[in-house]
Amino acid sequence: MKDTHKLTICQWAEEDRPREKMMLKGSGALSDAELLAILIGSGNTEESAVELMRRILVSCHNDLNELAHWGVRDFSCFKGFGPAKSIAIMAALELGKRRKLQEVKERAVISCSKDIYELFHPLMCDLALEEFWVLLINQGNKVISSVRISTGGIAGTFVDVRSILREALLQRATQIAVVHNHPSGNLRPSEPDKQITSKIKEACKVLDLHLLDHIILTEESYYSFTDEGLL
Repeated sequence: MKDTHKLTICQWAEEDRPREKMMLKGSGALSDAELLAILIGSGNTEESAVELMRRILVSCHNDLNELAHWGVRDFSCFKGFGPAKSIAIMAALELGKRRKLQEVKERAVISCSKDIYELFHPLMCDLALEEFWVLLINQGNKVISSVRISTGGIAGTFVDVRSILREALLQRATQIAVVHNHPSGNLRPSEPDKQITSKIKEACKVLDLHLLDHIILTEESYYSFTDEGLL
């Protein structure tokens, strides 16, 4: 039997409503569910926005990174969630990702493999397909820019070495690093990974470019060809 005495958010004490709570206590006082509830505005006939978001978070193990992988179809499994609410949450998570990426770029001086990983992780951690990027670096180890060379499937992507060298020459880089992701989560380099690394290294020698590293990135960690003694 439906509980006719169930309180809506409007009936909560003012300090417990997400928007009012944020105004009184600041955003840091709100839970993830409360912050997300502000974005969707309303729940459904049986749940408040906060209760709905709590249930959604439970279904993705209370992990915002896991929620960032969701699409409209995933959200639509929950009553009261149409495309507008789904897209509002997806947009907010994307903004958080871009903010993190911007913060990393502002301090982008490359001194080790971890610096490269931290630069690319926000950009590539959620990708369902494999992508291959080149990081262009000047003589002072400062990042000039990063360029996506190719996008492929789940298991691999075609890499044109000439495109990598072209970008390095156009932007006057003296050093480069290459990065690609493994959507499968497997960190170990494949034979094609090793072969393309060797081809890039040899091509760089001809143009007096230094190949700093080749990073294979997953959501949780990374593999460095340099750290493993393969460069």
